[in-house]
Amino acid sequence: MGRPREFDVDEALCSALQLFWRKGYEGTSMSDLTDVMGITRPSLYSAYGNKEDLFRKALDLYERQHLCFAKEALQAPTAKEAVQRLLEGYADVLTDPMHPPGCLGVNGALACSEASAPIREELIARRTINEDILRERLERARAEGDLPAGENAADCARYVISVALGMAVKAASGASREELYRVSDFAMRGWPTA
Repeated sequence: MGRPREFDVDEALCSALQLFWRKGYEGTSMSDLTDVMGITRPSLYSAYGNKEDLFRKALDLYERQHLCFAKEALQAPTAKEAVQRLLEGYADVLTDPMHPPGCLGVNGALACSEASAPIREELIARRTINEDILRERLERARAEGDLPAGENAADCARYVISVALGMAVKAASGASREELYRVSDFAMRGWPTA
């Protein structure tokens, strides 16, 4: 029978999440992780696997805790309202003073080398899933007459995700919440209506 863990697994994961969010995947060393988590390397490997596994667990936690607004936003009665809520919710997360600025997924992927290709692919896959969920919501809107029949739902979803990713880069560079709301408002001015 092994010795019980002498640290809180969830609390340590939260610390790792904040560090990855601030420094990105490659910018975060194993020493950085063990220092901020307050654990040894063997304990890290035992509880979370390797650095890549830990980053994936941090991404899962980030999505559960910080991107949970998206599901509710997509339930808005109109596509335009859903997209606006999505962009504004994202602006809130990107500029929350309690966390590093920007987006964990964007911050984590911007400087990935070939050695980190699996992480880059993971982040791309997650963005693709989110874009597909949005596309499905917009296809439903088109079928219900809320989005013009001639509009391509995939193009609209790609546009919204591109705006959101740009907002993440701006936030990481110091843009304020108000500035990101203005980006959202500007993007919504051109939203197609039925």
